[in-house]
Amino acid sequence: MIHHVSLGTSDVGRARAFYDPVLAVVGFRLIRQDGEAVHYGTGEILFSLVVPVDGRPASPGNGVHVAFAAQDKAMVQAFHRAALAHGGSEDGAPGLRPEYNANYYAAFVRDPDGNKLEAVTHSSR
Repeated sequence: MIHHVSLGTSDVGRARAFYDPVLAVVGFRLIRQDGEAVHYGTGEILFSLVVPVDGRPASPGNGVHVAFAAQDKAMVQAFHRAALAHGGSEDGAPGLRPEYNANYYAAFVRDPDGNKLEAVTHSSR
């Protein structure tokens, strides 16, 4: 079982400006913030953006992404819109991904630090 996921950021304020509205779409809220990190969840911390403790710049890993469960296609689309409206970049428009399975509907974006995010549903709605 996964306890939480943390991604690196070079700017906690910029990360929060992006993630506050984007994660609200999938039901996460800000739990805690300090000068080195911002933490989100649904009561407990589940997802964090942190300044790397080794002091080196944050950078996204190749092949790494975080997928958030969406209730339906409308939520996937809202996640995508919120991400692009708050400084994210396009990495795969909302749509079916039949290479995964016939009902895999997802959108991919990059946050301002380049981390890859996905919202996905298997709902037919």
